[in-house]
This record gives sequence, C-alpha cells and structure tokens, in this order.
Amino acid sequence: MMNIHNLSISFQGDYLFEDITFKLDNGDRVGLIGKNGAGKSTMLKILSRELEPDSGQIASDKTLKIGFLKQDIDFDFGRTVLEEAYEAFTEIKDIEAKVEEVNKQLAERTDYESEAYHQLMVDVNEYHHQYEILGGYNYQGETEKILQGLGFQRKDFDKLTDTFSGGWRMRIELAKLLLQNNDILLLDEPTNHLDIESIIWLESFLKNYSGAVVIVSHDKMFLDNVTNRTIEISLGRIYDYPKPYTKYLVLRQEIREQQLASQKNQQKQIEQTEKLIEKFRAKASKATMAQSLIKKLDRIDRIEVDEDDNSVMTLKFPVSVTPGKVVVEAHDISKSYGDNHVLKHIDIVIERDSKTAFVGQNGQGKSTLAKIMVGDIKFDGHLKLGHNVQIGYFAQNQAEYLDGNKTVLDTMIDAANETNRSKVRDILGSFLFRGDEVEKYVRVLSGGERNRLALAKLMLQPFNVLIMDEPTNHLDIKSKAVLKDALIKFEGTLVLVSHDRDFLQGLTNKVYEFKDHKIKEYLGDIDFYLEQRNVLNLREVEKRDVIKETPKEKKQQSYEDQKKLKSLNNRLSNVEAQINQLEKEIKEIDFSLETNYTEVTSKPNFFEHYQKKKSTLQELMQKWENIQLEMEQFTD
Repeated sequence: MMNIHNLSISFQGDYLFEDITFKLDNGDRVGLIGKNGAGKSTMLKILSRELEPDSGQIASDKTLKIGFLKQDIDFDFGRTVLEEAYEAFTEIKDIEAKVEEVNKQLAERTDYESEAYHQLMVDVNEYHHQYEILGGYNYQGETEKILQGLGFQRKDFDKLTDTFSGGWRMRIELAKLLLQNNDILLLDEPTNHLDIESIIWLESFLKNYSGAVVIVSHDKMFLDNVTNRTIEISLGRIYDYPKPYTKYLVLRQEIREQQLASQKNQQKQIEQTEKLIEKFRAKASKATMAQSLIKKLDRIDRIEVDEDDNSVMTLKFPVSVTPGKVVVEAHDISKSYGDNHVLKHIDIVIERDSKTAFVGQNGQGKSTLAKIMVGDIKFDGHLKLGHNVQIGYFAQNQAEYLDGNKTVLDTMIDAANETNRSKVRDILGSFLFRGDEVEKYVRVLSGGERNRLALAKLMLQPFNVLIMDEPTNHLDIKSKAVLKDALIKFEGTLVLVSHDRDFLQGLTNKVYEFKDHKIKEYLGDIDFYLEQRNVLNLREVEKRDVIKETPKEKKQQSYEDQKKLKSLNNRLSNVEAQINQLEKEIKEIDFSLETNYTEVTSKPNFFEHYQKKKSTLQELMQKWENIQLEMEQFTD
C-alpha cells in the first residue's frame, strides 16, 4: 500500500529522524508513539504529503486516498453540522450541482427536438448513474449514523458549527474523514475531545476498518484496544514491532535486556582478546598470533543496545501564601447555554489543602464549574473565594490561550514580571525547551509541546489553589508521570478534571461525580469511588451513565439490547434518508408528466425507470415498517 524508504528530516540543522524505513499494508493499525517533540506529528504530515522530507522516498499507488485528522483544524463558519459533514462527499456534491444546473436548463429551454437538448438529457442520465455508483442515495443516512456514533444528537444537525466548542468541531472533522472511504487514516490525538462512549464507538469502527490506520495517541487503553502494531520514534530512530502498546513495551524491554546481556558477554570476550594481544605483542615468536587476534577483533560486529530517551521535564508547583480554611464556597450555582441546562442548584465547598477530582461524562458540567470558579464565565447563584486565595488555572483548550505568532521565549517573557523575568530561560530549560528551541514559534509546536509551554507559563504566577482541566491531553507518558509526581507533592489545594484513572490514582482524596445537572460527593480516592460504583474503571462508569434508568414497571434493557436498538436506529435513519430522496425524485417526475407528458414519456425506457423507482420506494417503505416493528420489542 505505502512504502517509506530512508526517510530523513531535520529542523535548524538537527535531525528529527534519519534514514527511517517501514511499510504500511491493509489492516495495519499502527500506534505511533514517542516523546513530545520526537516527530510523531511531523511523520503524519510527511505521510499525508503535506510536508516534504529532506531525503528518502514514499512509494504508493496514485489512486491511494489518505485522510488526515490534525490536532488543529481550520473551519469555514456559517455551515450547519450536517452541511459541514456533507463536505466529505466532494464528488457527490459536485454531481448534485451539475444535475441542478442541467435541470434548470431543461426547465428553461423549449428546443425539445434539438441536439443540444438531447445532449442535456444524456448528461443528466449519466450524472444520475455516477451519483448512484458513488453512493449518492445513501450518503445522508451514513452521515447521520457516523455523527450519532460520535455523540451528536439529531437536534444538533441543523445547528451552526460556530456554536460548538473546538472539541465538537474536531468530532465533525473526524466524521468527515470516516465518511470518505480513505485507504489510509492518519489520526493525531483523536481521543482528546471525545467522551467515553464516543471513544468506544471509534474503537469499534477502527477495529473493523479494512485500510491502514496510523494513530498518534497517549491513551494507553485506546492504543491497546485498537492497534496491532507499534512504531516508536526515539532519538531519531524507529522501533517497529507487531504488537499493541503494552505488549510492545514488554517486548522492547525484553529485547533491550537481551542486548545488554549479549553486549556484556561480548565485552568480556573482547577484554580477554585484548589481554592476549598485549601479552603476545611482547614476544617476537607470538607477533603473528597477536596480528591475527587484532584482525579478529576488528571483524567483530559490536552489539549495540537500543538507546532510551530518558530526558524529562522538571516540575515543581510552589505555594504562594497560605489561604483561609475554605478556599471556594459555592451555593445554588446554575448554568445554562440557551436551552441546554448544564448545572442546576449546585452547592460545593472546597477546603484548603484538599485534592479533589471532578469525574463524569463530557457535557455534564465539570469544565463549566471549573470556569465558574476562576471567573471565566457568568452564572446564576453565589460563589465566594476564601481569604488570600490565588488561583492557577490550566484550561482544557490551553493551546487557544497561546499566541501562535510569538516564539516560545517571547511567550514566557511577556507573561513574566520584573521579579521572575530573569528566570525565564531556566524555567524553559526545566520544561525541555533548550538552546535554539526557545526561538520556535508557538504555531509549529506539537500539542504536547504547547501543553509543556502552558505549564511553564503557569510557573510565572503565584498561586495556592490549582485548577486543572484535562492537563494530560497531548502529554507523553513520561511527562504525565512527572506532572503526577509534581501534583502529589504540591502542598496547596488541587481541583482536577480528568477521565484518566491511572493519572488520578493516589492523587486525590475526594471525588465529585457530575451527572444529570447535579454533583455527588465521594469522600475517598478514585479507587474508593469506583468501588462504590461497583465498576473497574471510569470507562464503565461513563458507559453506564449513558443508559437511562427505566421505570420499575418497564423491562430493564441489557447492554446487548442497547447495542441492537442503536443499530436499528441507525438503519432506520438510513432508510428514511433513502425514502426522502426517492419521494423527491418521483415528485419531480410527476410534475414533469403533468406539464410535458409527451416529451417526458418519449425518453428511452422512461416507464421502466419510473416504475422501478416506485417499486424501490414500496420496498423501502416495507423495510421501514419492519424495522419499526423490530424496534417495538425493545421499547414495550
């Protein structure tokens, strides 16, 4: 499918990676891993042909279709969710425009016997044929199915994309890629803006995807559930094994231990040989033997041990001043976005030195309450900050708070004050921005590097209360560990919004669960909370929250029934879209028959095509009825 041979690329004279070779085949689901800044996003840009390498070749079929989901996307505003998603079907939309133009000409012209008029009839028939081959009669239903799988509801379809957050717009972009039938999917951090249900849906989709997928992600569970191959970029080289992430780590460690053992044995042999050479050199009678041993030593293929990039950022959050006993006191907090009620009559008290986790599905108000606490958004109710409270805030969309036209160094200098401006370079160095890297523009940084810069910027302000909303998005696994260690040692008050159980373990001593506009307090760590909910992980909690509780007199639906009902709903949407399209076409033909019967019926095989459409419509109506009957057994 795609062959990558001796690929190299450098920035400012330093190689990001050099002479890399690998191959992508149908069915490959590759987890592309490595530290922030190792070159993962750059590799995706090269594979998508968006960026030219310094050297090397990429060989593939000319007809190969590649879809690329970037971390940052550009959107044309003014379209609805459905209209934006339909942009995936460029060929179909092009044919629709041509058919509309031809139909307009046919309606306006009166030279029915002319060759030009006849050619228009031929053209419109050809367009309809192409339209059918491209799936023109099915794409609307397929689009609705994919959008619903990614968490959109039908009521969202006609809303403008302008009204959605960056995370939801990213889902629309992902939907477009999944609808395009690409041969290769390149996905850069696809789960960062998805809730658990949508992640599980995406996992299922990718498992059954017939083409090749290359995924950059720091979500270990997602990689383990989806990938069958891991490529790690480290210190300019790649390590490529046919294993998902966790199994790859075990295998890589085993191989490294074998290399170390072999290298140790080889070194012993080399030392013994060198001793013999020194011993024989002193004797003229043994000189020939010494030369023979030297040649043998030169021929030895020295065993190399795979290098590990163990450089990590240095992170410590100092507490500014000691605040009062209660740092945040909120009463009767409510927040709505139009008709969407997110929080209703919330009461919460955050005490000094507490470590609190906010958990629950996306859209339940976790980030909203965090923004209310830091004064970012208006709300109904009362909120009071305690004595001497100084808040440090790390937003989920932290990258949007950074100016892409500034350099890393300028970003820090502009945020600094007179007392800490002299420490800017030292702080950047501790966050792995060293040497010429501080002169990089923010717009060229990877998602992980931007998060590191945002954390470094946070160090320039005094605070004793730290509110962090999904801080591990984009961070590599080693950086996550450093951040967690720093938060454990932080002596101030912590409020943490996260879906990541591994990250939360041992980090917080209180959990607030957000559900149905309310919050519920659990006085313990994340493991205590999961034990109380009788589940193994946050995924199960968020999956269960999606299933609405049914009245006692109604039959409880099993998870399999839920899946079946969801599948039937998707099929129903697809059939409804086909029925609507066919009814529209038949209505247009009926109108033509009323206005110009002789001309319309003189077309070759007119009645045969007309009757076929009506028969197809009857079949679809019967199919719709059957699906409805099948659905009733789940809703009785």
